[in-house]
Amino acid sequence: VHQSKLDFFCKLGYGKQDICKVLENLGQEALEDDVLKELIRMGSKPQALESQAQPSPLKLVARGSCSASLGSKWLGEDESDSSDHLRPIVIDGSNVAMSHGNKEVFSCWGIQLAVDWFRERGHTYIKVFVPLWRKEPSRQDSPIADQHILEELEKQSILVYTPSRKVKGKRVVCYDDRYIVKVAYEKDGVIVSNDHYRDLQNENPEWKWFIEQRLLMYSFVSNRFMPPDDPLGRHGPTLNNFLSKQPVLPEPKWQPCPYGKKCTYGNKCKFYHPERSHQAQLSVADELRAKIKAPLSLGKEEEQRHHSP
Repeated sequence: VHQSKLDFFCKLGYGKQDICKVLENLGQEALEDDVLKELIRMGSKPQALESQAQPSPLKLVARGSCSASLGSKWLGEDESDSSDHLRPIVIDGSNVAMSHGNKEVFSCWGIQLAVDWFRERGHTYIKVFVPLWRKEPSRQDSPIADQHILEELEKQSILVYTPSRKVKGKRVVCYDDRYIVKVAYEKDGVIVSNDHYRDLQNENPEWKWFIEQRLLMYSFVSNRFMPPDDPLGRHGPTLNNFLSKQPVLPEPKWQPCPYGKKCTYGNKCKFYHPERSHQAQLSVADELRAKIKAPLSLGKEEEQRHHSP
């Protein structure tokens, strides 16, 4: 009897110690309703209710599981590289700043204008490369304007300084263009610069193709950053398709044929014929051959019927 009651209340979720105490107080022959009332009076709760009342602790998740995105957020990684439909942007900071300063002043405000333009479009991965020696105070031979903008962009993890140092009073500067092209190539992004990087094109044939296809040039018009609407020429993609990972192809617009039904070009006609939309566009000679073959084939079938037993 004791074991059966113990099993019964254990299935309900009560602890064995509480059940044994109640059975000792009420006796082994106590009714199940009385035992249940005594358990409730003692404040004992089933384990299922206790687990619902208590907040669930944080669980360790295996590597590569579905919650890996949360881990990437904690680590501060950019989750926009794979999910975003827009291409990453890599800006040649020196080229943009000197262009905004009319090649006389390193204007940091020009870099801010370019970054804001891509932010408004929805780009989340934006990197600006600037040589480290631009942190030095402004001088007459290399004037810098609005230098505080570089510090703000660095805090936002947008600006990256390429390394440089001084050896025996001479400045040793690493080639920042190589950083720009390499990062843009690895991220499959877009390079924002008016430089053609011809020396890097000659080094690597893959970089040559990438620079030719992914270089976005620009202009500054009254403190307004303006890239062209046709980055690769009149017959190339639009700016929206150029900056998108999945370009949207425009619907073909057909121009109706000026000759209409009197057109004699057949399938060689480059214009649209609404009367031929459901027909195979054949040339005039092909249409005549088809008409001639049709009665000949009918005559051969009739002859075969006459000769057949």
